[in-house]
Amino acid sequence: MIGKWFRRSQPTAADAGQRIAPPMIAPARRRGARLYQAAQADRVTSGWSTSPLPADQIVRRNWRALVARSREQLVNNSYAKAFQRSVRRNVIGQKGFILQAQVQGADGKPDADANRAIEAAFKKWSKAKNCDVKGVRSFLQIQKTLVNGLPSDGEFMVRHVYGRDAGPWGYGLQILDPVNCPVDFDEDRRPNGRFIRAGIEYTKMGRPVYYYFHTLDVSQSDYSHAGRAFIRVPADQIIHWFEEDLVGQKRGLPWMATALLRMRQLDQFERAALINARESANKLGVIEWDEGFGPEPESDDDDGEAAEVELSSEAGIYHEMLQGQRLKRVESPYPNGEMAVFSKHNLRGVASGLGAAYNDLANDLEGVNLSSMRHGMQAERDRWKELQESLIESFISEVFEKWLEYSLIAGKITLDNGATLSPRHLSKYLDATFHARRWDWMDPSKDVKADADAVENLFKSRGQVIRERGRNPRDVYREFAEDIQAMKDEGIPPEIIAALITAKSKGGSPSVPAVETDPDETIAGGGNDSAQAE
Repeated sequence: MIGKWFRRSQPTAADAGQRIAPPMIAPARRRGARLYQAAQADRVTSGWSTSPLPADQIVRRNWRALVARSREQLVNNSYAKAFQRSVRRNVIGQKGFILQAQVQGADGKPDADANRAIEAAFKKWSKAKNCDVKGVRSFLQIQKTLVNGLPSDGEFMVRHVYGRDAGPWGYGLQILDPVNCPVDFDEDRRPNGRFIRAGIEYTKMGRPVYYYFHTLDVSQSDYSHAGRAFIRVPADQIIHWFEEDLVGQKRGLPWMATALLRMRQLDQFERAALINARESANKLGVIEWDEGFGPEPESDDDDGEAAEVELSSEAGIYHEMLQGQRLKRVESPYPNGEMAVFSKHNLRGVASGLGAAYNDLANDLEGVNLSSMRHGMQAERDRWKELQESLIESFISEVFEKWLEYSLIAGKITLDNGATLSPRHLSKYLDATFHARRWDWMDPSKDVKADADAVENLFKSRGQVIRERGRNPRDVYREFAEDIQAMKDEGIPPEIIAALITAKSKGGSPSVPAVETDPDETIAGGGNDSAQAE
């Protein structure tokens, strides 16, 4: 039975001249084959790194080149400059971070006198002559200067300065250039297990203890290494802020890093197109000679070359060609209609790398409707809010705490009656918050109505709505009280004042109750007539 089965499986005479294909069997996947296409090592992915680098090596290898090129682009590239202005405008704004003291008394109610004294003293210190060790920048200008450097540096460093060198207040800020903290300064085997990475000395557990900065004056240096002199500053005197993209990252990287190459190439492309368009507008051409015509070499010193013939181009002037001459135009049709499409495509990639809205970065409102712009701006503003909160937590609050401590000790914060706040209650006076800038929407009437509905339905408090719009609620309430008092001083009846301040902003006129005056006069609710109160 088995033999017959084998005989039947042999090819027949009709198939003798045909080749029998072997059965299709799926090959077994070899051991260790990668399932992810991005992990494949082939011709397409050649040159793509396959070995992960620690954060220290990434910063050390790329920091200098990225910072140098980013700073150059801020000087020469319009889109880089626009991004820097956008960061400063949206993160800091016109007024910067505004302090609101929230000190409470023993009864649990706000201590208005202490809050007012702290806010007034902080505002006075924020002047340039007090807060800046150089006496040049106000606290608002310091904030703008630091944020200006984030697109190109990705970090900033500020030093707390105390005592006589700090200025009239006894406490001031010194802005430091991150470039002066050498990113290539590494040292191992320091005492107690310490080590230095990127110009910063750490404990064995990774807590920074000293920052090292270049100095040209060796007599003032605190430390020397490999023939270089450094000033060593304790870490508790330095505010070093950056966004940590990698675990273990010790220095910031420029915010323009991922978009930098595309920005540079696009700038060079636009420059080449501009030069090409200029040459095309000049109508360049060359003079060709017919056979048997043309100038002869002037002498043997010319190596047998004919003298050049040039025609100057002038608007409205036509030159007469000589016999045997003809003008051959050199046409340069580029740029054409494809340039705008190509530039927009690249600018969208640049905007994505920068985390900015394309329409704002490129100043392009073509084809934009209200809904799409609102969606794009809302996503971008969430990013700005995230940065604001990070700056408040790591920079603004720390400055306030240092300032408050030394101001209380120096007796710089005084109440209306002349008494000074005691440093014994420092922890109590630290209760404060900072308000960052906020933005008006493109359709403010709908947003105001939404806020009013949220307050009416107890989804929000009035103070929250005011804070979201970038103002201090107590300032608004104080102005509101002053307006009411001013209306009373001018003789406006209380009934009308009450109707004005309780009117709902949902359309229509406020309902003002009738007020009895002279028999011949009646004040109609919501009318435009004026009347004298009794």
